[in-house]
Amino acid sequence: MPLKLILANKAYSSWSLRPWILLAHFKIPFEEAVIPMDEPETRANMLKHAPSGKCPSLHDGKTAVWESLAIIEYVAETHPEKAIWPRAKAARAHARSLANEMHAGFGALRQACPTNFRRLVRAVAVSEEVRADVARIEEAWAHARETFGTGGPYLFGRFSAADAMFAPVVNRFHVYDIPVSKPSRAYMETIMALPAWKAWIAAAEAEPWRIERYDAI
Repeated sequence: MPLKLILANKAYSSWSLRPWILLAHFKIPFEEAVIPMDEPETRANMLKHAPSGKCPSLHDGKTAVWESLAIIEYVAETHPEKAIWPRAKAARAHARSLANEMHAGFGALRQACPTNFRRLVRAVAVSEEVRADVARIEEAWAHARETFGTGGPYLFGRFSAADAMFAPVVNRFHVYDIPVSKPSRAYMETIMALPAWKAWIAAAEAEPWRIERYDAI
């Protein structure tokens, strides 16, 4: 029985993208189902799959896993043949630290620049707090690339869970036209060139649902 990934709208769900792009990139077979956000039955439908009442959740037979980072860890554990995390101990520890920092932080950026994979590129005014988040992310990307990324174009050379965790940030920086350094932009272009990324964007653009509070920003 293949894995089943329960997602929120691809157009707006940063958390859903993270495990989806990981599974798709590593060619791990899975089925998917989308539960639209902001509808009267949304929470009830999501509660059928995860006790948090949120998406995403992953289902492997009778085993349910929710929260993006927990799903990624489960996939890494059940598919040790895939380099979900970097193989080297120091790089793996660093990648996990960055993934957890992303999972828990950068609230100013999240609030000011909500995920919208359909958004046309258009700049918005941002606060000092948002600029501080951007600076920290750029610093984190640069340090990972310089220290562990010499073997390829991703944060740790090859695509890993750390790249999956930061993939929604690539969208935010791109569609809100956030000024970044040339190395950061090159990394963003690398992520946006992934076949899995392009497939996600195409699916997001094809969705019929619209949420005005995101589209209006």
